[in-house]
Amino acid sequence: MDVTVQFAIVFSALIHDLDHTGVSNFQLIKEGARIAALYDNKSVAEQNSVDLAWQLLTSPEYSDLLHAICATDDDYRRFRQLVVNAVLATDIFDKELVEFRNNRWKRAFHPDHASEHDDLDLKATIVLEHIIQTSDVGHTMQHWHMYQKWNQRLFFEMYEAYLNGRGDKDPSLGWYKGEMWFFDNYVIPLGKKLKECKVFGVASDECLNYALQNRKEWEEKGEAIVEDLVQKYKSQYQTEDDQPMSSRTRSSKGSEEDV
Repeated sequence: MDVTVQFAIVFSALIHDLDHTGVSNFQLIKEGARIAALYDNKSVAEQNSVDLAWQLLTSPEYSDLLHAICATDDDYRRFRQLVVNAVLATDIFDKELVEFRNNRWKRAFHPDHASEHDDLDLKATIVLEHIIQTSDVGHTMQHWHMYQKWNQRLFFEMYEAYLNGRGDKDPSLGWYKGEMWFFDNYVIPLGKKLKECKVFGVASDECLNYALQNRKEWEEKGEAIVEDLVQKYKSQYQTEDDQPMSSRTRSSKGSEEDV
């Protein structure tokens, strides 16, 4: 793996959630957000993150850094494509993208589907995507206390959005089953692919093992944890009149939709 690819991975990991508003692409599309229309309702948050990061990277103050990364026009095009592919790989709910990536996996890592000519390039692309996907959900593949730390932060973010009218359903009602689904249909299959392609060497086994352990512990404790998360949110962030934190911190000139 050459230095351009290595830096593209680090850069993508740094910028892949840039300007994220705490709601899903589905919600942004439903709200008719400006960026939803701009990106034709496709990988909305991900494309926005890439564009904002690219504007910053190509600004005059970072010209030396950009030149160090991309000495030629070919280097520039290659680096940008690597970053775009990596960040878009974190959109795991676009069915077309998911099917496309799964088909590429079959061609690259199963002999019946791959040829010697395209095998190396396919594997390199897929490894890059799996590294960034792992960084995106890395908390699920680490020790239980780390998983719980970031699971709580994500829950608070989603619960806050719901209380502010940016969601149809109370996330606490489906959080337990949602996490079970996520482990079974995304995290554990991802861990198995990491093990198969050996992208992290022996650490790939560790990622999968932690995912399996966390899934087991969540199955046993998750329902009680969700109840505790709701109470913890209310005790930390809500006032006596039961308003969400963001409503309390907004300007008094806000519209009726702010409360």
